[in-house]
Amino acid sequence: MEVLSSRVLLRSADPERLQTFYRHRLKLAVAREYPGGVVFLAGNGLIEVPAHMSDDVGTGGGADAALWLQVRDMSAAETELRAADVDIVREARTEPWGLVEMHIADPDGRTIILVEIPADHPLRRDTR
Repeated sequence: MEVLSSRVLLRSADPERLQTFYRHRLKLAVAREYPGGVVFLAGNGLIEVPAHMSDDVGTGGGADAALWLQVRDMSAAETELRAADVDIVREARTEPWGLVEMHIADPDGRTIILVEIPADHPLRRDTR
């Protein structure tokens, strides 16, 4: 199987509220809009919030899913999120595996893990 691209689809009972959160509070750029949905740019991935798939969403929210979003500067991201009135679920801290992680949640309760990869971490590849 050859995979050319991928995206995460976030189904929601209230897709407009979720689209507003990702567009205006997290300020993700829009890759494209279509009748009933929005596709957001998220680094080298895409996040789609399709309104046309909301009819069969259960009441459990998004607790069973999580997003992992890498940021360049955790401190700057935290300042921006607080200014946008986004609740910080878990403060930033360095994990035993060396990544700096902070947790927020979208309006459906889906965990969003923000990650900063320190300059000395093995995952870091500065190509500049």
